[in-house]
Amino acid sequence: MGLYWYHRRWAGSDTVFLRDTWRAGQHQTTYSDAGWRATLAGDHTCEMETSFVTVANGDISLNVAVQGEGPLILCIHGWPELWYSWRHQMAHFADLGYMVAAMDVRGYGGSSKPDEIAAYTLIELAGDAAAVIDQLGDGTAIVFGHDWGAPIAWNTARLHPDKVSAVAGLSVPYLPVGADDSLALWRERYTANDKFFYQVYFADRGDEAEAELGADSLRSIRMIYYAASGDGVGGFLGEKPASDAMLDGLTDPDPFPSWATPQDLQVYGDAMQAGGWRGPLNRYRAQTLDAEQLGSRPNPNLTQPATFIGGELDMVRQFVEGLDLYEFAPLACDDYRGTTIVEGAGHWVQQEAPDAVNSALKAFIEGL
Repeated sequence: MGLYWYHRRWAGSDTVFLRDTWRAGQHQTTYSDAGWRATLAGDHTCEMETSFVTVANGDISLNVAVQGEGPLILCIHGWPELWYSWRHQMAHFADLGYMVAAMDVRGYGGSSKPDEIAAYTLIELAGDAAAVIDQLGDGTAIVFGHDWGAPIAWNTARLHPDKVSAVAGLSVPYLPVGADDSLALWRERYTANDKFFYQVYFADRGDEAEAELGADSLRSIRMIYYAASGDGVGGFLGEKPASDAMLDGLTDPDPFPSWATPQDLQVYGDAMQAGGWRGPLNRYRAQTLDAEQLGSRPNPNLTQPATFIGGELDMVRQFVEGLDLYEFAPLACDDYRGTTIVEGAGHWVQQEAPDAVNSALKAFIEGL
């Protein structure tokens, strides 16, 4: 979950509220670790097999899951997730006549996992997305991003404007990178007041964070996913001292809410246990470099059609006390097509409420 400071007044926008109609039991998943193969069925009339391709960006190899044929939609996940986070959207939009590609972001799953923090800047990650678009979309795509995948999507549209025809961000609105180091601002707001903030923990106590989360990655996934979901409201940003660790005070739910089965959670847990947490956490540590590389660049506004979708109960809205950060979504988008807030959903909005998210994304695409 990433967020940058952006200092402008909200200009206002159309906001749509949706209630999701999806229920447990309407999706079915089979998955093979050995071949990264999956057959995913939502409430659709057919099952569609997922194939995998490898895309090279210099010395970085990117694992990309693909369903369907047609114009390209590229889906970019966040922390701590995988291509698999987009399984409901892949099936839905493949049925509608699109090629839907969901990549493992570098550091995750079947993609390369460099150790250096500098390998995880937004410039590098946007370059990965551009490489996928070049290989699979003949140079252009609609791009969806969630959590850290949203800033990657937004900045792919900014840095490679000819490759992105439209962009949708989920959970994290577009806040152009400023010259101020976001980590320094979070330290001032949280750490200086003896409050724990996960991004500071990941940056300043890195070895401890990697050891804590990697001790039992499946347990870590369950606790983090629940704390940031609509079912675990208040858990992720709960009050605790700055000296605490990430999982201190979080609940390990039994049973887990129905939007993710034990098999779903195992996919994430196995991948994180095998690949480690360093690459995923390096994305947070790279924010200082983002400020240096992007903070002074002119013309940060996006010109492509853009939309934002967020869960009503997502803790991202309350990162800064007294502000609803969703209200910033239109500010740097010159062709903003509106905000959709999904009632009852938390941070993992496209997994918690796939029908509502699919409906909003479909309406956005149909309006292009």
